Parts: sequence; structure tokens; C-alpha cells
Amino acid sequence: MNWFGFGFNGFGQIVPRQKDGEYVDSAKVLSPVSLGSLCTCGGKKQLSPKHKTETEKQKSKIVASWSCTAIIQINDDPHVCISGFINDSGGDVNARGLRVPESEGCEDALISERYLTLSFADRVECWSLKPTGRALAWSRVQYTSDDTGSTPFYSGPTIKFPLVSGGYIASKPPFFQPLSSQLYAVNLALGAEHAVLLTASGTVYTWGSASHGQLGHGSLVSEEKPQAVEALCGLPMKHVAAGCWHSACISAGGDLYVWGWNESGQIGLPSKGLKDANQRGQNIGKDELMLNKGDSNVFISIQAFPALVDVSEMSEICKVSCGSRHTAAVTSTGNLYTWGWGHYGQLGHGSKCSSDEPKVVEYFSNGAMFVEDVVCGLWNTFVSAVPREHPAL
Repeated sequence: MNWFGFGFNGFGQIVPRQKDGEYVDSAKVLSPVSLGSLCTCGGKKQLSPKHKTETEKQKSKIVASWSCTAIIQINDDPHVCISGFINDSGGDVNARGLRVPESEGCEDALISERYLTLSFADRVECWSLKPTGRALAWSRVQYTSDDTGSTPFYSGPTIKFPLVSGGYIASKPPFFQPLSSQLYAVNLALGAEHAVLLTASGTVYTWGSASHGQLGHGSLVSEEKPQAVEALCGLPMKHVAAGCWHSACISAGGDLYVWGWNESGQIGLPSKGLKDANQRGQNIGKDELMLNKGDSNVFISIQAFPALVDVSEMSEICKVSCGSRHTAAVTSTGNLYTWGWGHYGQLGHGSKCSSDEPKVVEYFSNGAMFVEDVVCGLWNTFVSAVPREHPAL
């Protein structure tokens, strides 16, 4: 497993908070560290590179909540391991690589502060995390067009969880939310109060709260039902992401578009919040320097339309993920760029700096590592990388 993590570690979701039985003050992980110890019970079956499918090449995935990290083992022995703060049968604990028995055989998962949602080939289960132990809060049998004789939902090979037949799974009750079959959805990202959906044709739809411009419709008016982002119509997209109050998508040509709240520079435009923080001083040391684009007096607090963000002149963007107030993107050349709020080290630059300008994470580029994937937690970041001489393995 080639996953790394950095940022908020208040509950040991990246590195242990105890060493040799003593408490370690490591709430902030400023530089990437290996996550190998988060799960040591992965599948044993090894496949040669030429026989690996796209799914088999990536043996694990990561999902994160504010206080927990869950590693999903995909191959051979599918299951979930949780690290961080959980309510288990023994009471509130800081777990480290706790294998979840209910997850045996799962294909994907989501985790929130209260629920662990598991996707199986034939069902979806939501387990509550209670002081008295895990309890099944909700379940739903999966079905396809062959089972019903109708086509309630587009179910192609590229569909991604939390999309399921007929709709999607939310992080809190009511868990199942229906979607029109005419959308032909293939990807869905959920923010704190909004959703961003990608269709098979590359059209982006959003709905929910627009309090910070996160819907991209040019206003702060909320939408109850999916509405196409008109500014992107005619420009096919291939990936979408959602932070708490900002959104992002990648075009078929590899361009990155971001919109919504820019309080910490998370959409990559000049941030007045960072400028004001610099002027106030706020006892900021050198390792907490707030980086702001130039001396322009033009600042963007809310960007209600999609804005093209210039991340790298040398390559296309292939992956993007959004945290609470930070953003991370992976280029086709295997470099990682981060920007936005960095107080807990979630930008990975070895400091607590914040920035409204995308900057390469040198740990990977200088370390001859090819970044394959990135997943943002609310206040932390997780990265999958391999040695650069073998980017395809």
C-alpha cells in the first residue's frame, strides 16, 4: 500500500498519538508520512502487472471524516479498517487499524462522524457508530434493470459510489435519495450542504445550499433539484469534487474549474482573508506564512460561477479533491498541487502555511514519486504514490 497522509491528526487518524505508552503531541502532521500501519491485514494474493485490471492495480482506497480514516481493502480479502476516534463496544476509543467485521466482502465505503456506510455487490448497509457498539441503522438491496424489467438508473461500468441503482446514498438519514433515470449519472460528490453530479455525457449538475456560491449558478439561491451548471454546458467534464462550501470539476481536456467559497484561497483566486491575516499579523511565524497572489486589491470571497484555475502550465489535471477549506489536484505527470487553508499542515509543504495559489508538494516531486490519487479529508489530505520509474504498476 502506497498511501501517505498529512494534516489534522487530533485523533491519531494519520500517525499514532501514543508512543511507548506515552501521549505524543502530534495533532498536526506537516509533511507526508506513510500510512502503512493503518491496515496490516490486506489481501495476500499477488497478481503480475500484465494480469492486473484497473481495479486490481489499486489495492486500497481511503475515505475520511473529521475524526476518522477508513482504509478499504479491495483485492482478495475486501474489508475496512478504521483509525481515529470511534464509539465502539468498549466506549470512546482512538482506534488504530481496527478491522470492521461487518465490512467483510464490501466493495466500497463512506464514513461520517456517526455512520459507516458499506457498499456490497447486492446491498448497501449503514452502520451507526454508538458507544454500545456498531448497529445496523439502514440497509437496501441493490437491483439492476435485469431484475426489474425496467431501467430505473444508468448502471454502466464507470458508475461510482455513493451512486446506487435509482439514486444515491447520503451521509445521514434519510440515507437513500432518489435521482431521475434521465440524468444518467456516473459520478457524485457530496459537500456539507450541496451535491455535484456528473452525467455520462459530461454535464455537471448541482443542487442544495448556495450560501457560498458552491452551486456555480451565479447566485446564492439554493436549489432543491439538480440543475445543470450552464457556464459549463457544451464543455464535457470527466470528474467532479465537492468540499464543504466549494466545488470543482475537470474537463475532458484536463482543465480545472473551481467555484464557491474562497475565504482561505481554496478556489485558487486572490483571497482577502489571507491578505487581512497578513496585515493583522496574528502572531504568525515563518512556518505559518499566509501566501497571497501579488498586491492586487481585487479579491474574491465568493465565486458563484466556475473559474478556470491555472495549476500547471506543463500538464493536464487528472484528479482533484476538496477538503473543508483546501483543494488538492494531481497532474498527468504525477505531481501533486495543493492550496487553501493549511493550519494543520494539510497542504503538505512542511509548514502550517495557507495559500491562494496552487503549489507543488515537493515531498513527492523531489522524492521521485509519481502521485496516482488524492483524497482530501476535512482538515487533512491522503495521497497514493509509487516510485516514478514505475508509474503504471
